Amino acid sequence: MSTPYEGRIPATPERLAAAAGTFDLLSVPGRLHLVWLLAGGESDVTTLSERTGASIPATSQQLAKLRAAGVVSSRREGRRQLYRVDDPHIVTLVQAMFEHIAADGTIALDPDERRPPRRPRFQSAG
Repeated sequence: MSTPYEGRIPATPERLAAAAGTFDLLSVPGRLHLVWLLAGGESDVTTLSERTGASIPATSQQLAKLRAAGVVSSRREGRRQLYRVDDPHIVTLVQAMFEHIAADGTIALDPDERRPPRRPRFQSAG
């Protein structure tokens, strides 16, 4: 008889600490917003600042933290520094978070539960 944990990656103390660190990093709404924006493609500090409504220095500081943690990377193009999310797992994680949160901020139902209930094909004679 198999257990629900069989075949899964072990939750070692190191993995738990790394996962908690990533969630902690993304728990700041401004950083999460930056990662969400960058999941759609690379961008520079000025554009990200405008899209988030944060100042350029605040945006730069948040990007530096994300870069130090390996969540985002950057490259220089002329005088601009362009930031991006390289790890598809981070993109998937952030997309899954947003898919699970309703527009009003409440937890959304699972996709299967959002569908209207199916009508029975046959109704019992009563």
